[in-house]
Amino acid sequence: MTNTLSQADIDIITKQLGRTPSGIRSVAHYSPTGVPQVLEMETWVFDQPFPTLYWLSSSRIDKALARIESQGVVKELEQRIKDDPSLRDAYHASHRDYISRRWDTMSDDHKQIIEQKGFTHLFETLGIGGIKNWDQVRCLHMQYGHHLVGDNVIGKILDEEYGIREIADAETQ
Repeated sequence: MTNTLSQADIDIITKQLGRTPSGIRSVAHYSPTGVPQVLEMETWVFDQPFPTLYWLSSSRIDKALARIESQGVVKELEQRIKDDPSLRDAYHASHRDYISRRWDTMSDDHKQIIEQKGFTHLFETLGIGGIKNWDQVRCLHMQYGHHLVGDNVIGKILDEEYGIREIADAETQ
């Protein structure tokens, strides 16, 4: 469920990001203790298309995922997707879920702008975080942000194999 931004949310997000946030539509996911962890972003920001729907704001999760990424997990996951047809199908379903959610949450005004500017095709084909090749894993942060809100098989793997959910659920202010 998507929630609107409170001043307390904005204060926490500013601290998490180290800057004043912009382009945020709402907080899409909170930790069990009420810390914003995933932001739902506007699809049209600073007069430009912004295909990233879910932005991971949690610095605690960010650090854990950065550590995993530095160990080469992204390339490992891409190889697994290449080698395992059922994982590849599930990953493509994750992209479809993301695209569907992006369209469903998009305001009518933004839909109109995107259609008028000729960007509809991009928003129908670019997957998680705006990735074109659905067999690649650009960033674990975008995958995990989507996982906390939607249906993302990479996020499930990160929980099962790397214990990220325990880190996420333990986050406090």
